[in-house]
Amino acid sequence: MQASEMFKFRRLRWLGALAMAAMLCGLLVHGAVAAQMQSLEIVGKTGVHVFTVEIATTDQEREVGLMYRKSLPDGQGMLFDFRPEQQVSMWMKNTYIPLDMIFIRGDGTILRIAENTEPLSTRIIASGGPVAGVLEVSGGTAKKLGIAAGDRVAHPLFKSH
Repeated sequence: MQASEMFKFRRLRWLGALAMAAMLCGLLVHGAVAAQMQSLEIVGKTGVHVFTVEIATTDQEREVGLMYRKSLPDGQGMLFDFRPEQQVSMWMKNTYIPLDMIFIRGDGTILRIAENTEPLSTRIIASGGPVAGVLEVSGGTAKKLGIAAGDRVAHPLFKSH
């Protein structure tokens, strides 16, 4: 390989690495890369439903949430940690897919579910009482699986009786 070809090869390799780093930074800024994945179970009248969830614990992770995502596979979601229990307000700004927001008390009991929230909306969706966490899953999941207020969520974030 001649010196000019070697220079072009190194330059292309460097540009490729730079492009990959820029893409990864963009994904991190927009919350598309999970810091941590965990298992969560919802136990109700229709049985046990298992989800793989990303955990949003920092202010930045909670602020970005599932924004900028184009899809969310069945059985996956994001769990927002709001401990200690508090009134919580969510919205769908920059969120392209409809979601079910499942508001969960500190003892793991589902307080309420906001079903099929409107993508890109800035309308405030309130918890309706103090909660320790919010689980976001694909819109329609709660209805499809028969998940309802009063069902129990099993995850280390919640204390069980």
